[in-house]
Amino acid sequence: MNFRLILFIVAILFGIGGSLPSFLQLDKGPKINLGLDLQGGLHMLLGVESDKAIASKYKSLASSIKYYCDNEEIIIDDLKIGKDHVSLKLLDGDEAPKLEKFLNESKTLNVEKEGLNYTLTFTPKEVKSIKAYALKQAIDTIRNRLDQFGLSEPTVARQGKENILVELPGIKTVEDEKRARELIAKSAHLQLMAVDEDRADQVNRLSPEEAAEYGDVILPDAKIKGRKYLLREVPVLDGSMLVDARVAYDRSQQPIITFKLNSEGAKIFGKFSGESVGKRMAVVLDDVVYSAPVIRERIGGGSGQISGGFTVNEAHDVAIALRSGALLAPVKLLEKRSVGPSLGADSIRQSLIALVSGFVLVFLFMIFYYGYAGLIADIALVANLFLIIAIMAAFGATLTLPGMAGIVLTVGMAVDANVIINERIRELLKEGKGVRTAIEKGYDKAMTAILDANITTLIAAVVLYIYGTGPIKGFAITMSIGILASMLTAIVGTHGVYQYLMPKIQKAKNFKRWFGIDAEVK
Repeated sequence: MNFRLILFIVAILFGIGGSLPSFLQLDKGPKINLGLDLQGGLHMLLGVESDKAIASKYKSLASSIKYYCDNEEIIIDDLKIGKDHVSLKLLDGDEAPKLEKFLNESKTLNVEKEGLNYTLTFTPKEVKSIKAYALKQAIDTIRNRLDQFGLSEPTVARQGKENILVELPGIKTVEDEKRARELIAKSAHLQLMAVDEDRADQVNRLSPEEAAEYGDVILPDAKIKGRKYLLREVPVLDGSMLVDARVAYDRSQQPIITFKLNSEGAKIFGKFSGESVGKRMAVVLDDVVYSAPVIRERIGGGSGQISGGFTVNEAHDVAIALRSGALLAPVKLLEKRSVGPSLGADSIRQSLIALVSGFVLVFLFMIFYYGYAGLIADIALVANLFLIIAIMAAFGATLTLPGMAGIVLTVGMAVDANVIINERIRELLKEGKGVRTAIEKGYDKAMTAILDANITTLIAAVVLYIYGTGPIKGFAITMSIGILASMLTAIVGTHGVYQYLMPKIQKAKNFKRWFGIDAEVK
């Protein structure tokens, strides 16, 4: 049984079946996604405000200190968060060793002590690490949000020291653009904060500076314009302890967001709510208060909800942002550019002209120079193109303009393998070898050169994919798939065809028609 030929036929059928939905633009079946340069979309350059990541870390540090001191019954006062430090006062000097042991466990803190007053700052190395992590985390978070938003193959990559390049193929309407921009820029920083009940009635008379003297912050209400809350500056807990967020509906069928905390968050939440029955706790998202309910009883299980008059789309986007994680540092839009689909249509048309022209010229040359052997190579070439499209569609890969250039390149590489094989066969036939021997040894002798060329090119493509971004990855993907497909079609497939046609080749009088040379059949 000719396994090579069977494998070749299966590859051709898979290629044709897998590529038809893309060629015919059918509603059903996997199709290739087009990149930004081919179908249009949105190009944005974002700046990461990494300095604010430091301030956010100081808030988290203050929360950890407060929780530890409450848990260990260490009495502290004047716990305040500055832009570049956290300060506190210890009321009982006998507790100093216990507190200092906790503070010194972290190698990232500088601890300055004056009497019972402590000032905590991050080391320069930690500050640098926080900024670098904020950029990396922003890239990962934005990519995760866009994937959940439903966009195909968005490009999110670092550019420069603190900038992020975002390319969103398929964004065409103003509404989609607005939603995508808001989803990207949303910090999604969730905090549960205690209302300062002692001074709640003074909220409209206090300035932010005066509130800070009491260890408070003033935040606006999400629903009622002009309404403000006076909240304790150190949050009870924040979104770093959140593990899930989903859209749900309340009794009046209005969208709300339910969230779930991890075990540590659930423990803190339960302890605080148990000690604060009759008091209010505010649910704060991106420094805006969405609700401030009175705690009626201890809340266990680590679950809560955010209700703020959301539309369905708003609730969905906020839930995505919460699930994907809060941005440690806010991002700002530095540059925005819309790429029209007309540019993509021109690019596709010109690339198709180049692809078809190159394919036709190679196709005709192979038949003219190698006869029937060239036609067999051309069949493998067609199968190779179908396979590339089918595999890319099956994996949901994105086709970019450089990706189309990669396909053109693989056309040349695929036929090059058959050129090497045919030349080896012709050399052996001229030496007087029998046709079966010439074909078998021709493939054996050509294999080393073909494998070396393809493997080294494949390694280069893998490196381009790992370290490249956007269009470079598109080029690497198509080239990698094309190389692997050509190994199947140009080597295995054509060899199977020769084995199937061997009786006919041996019946021929000479090799002019079969291999384009004047030699007698032996």
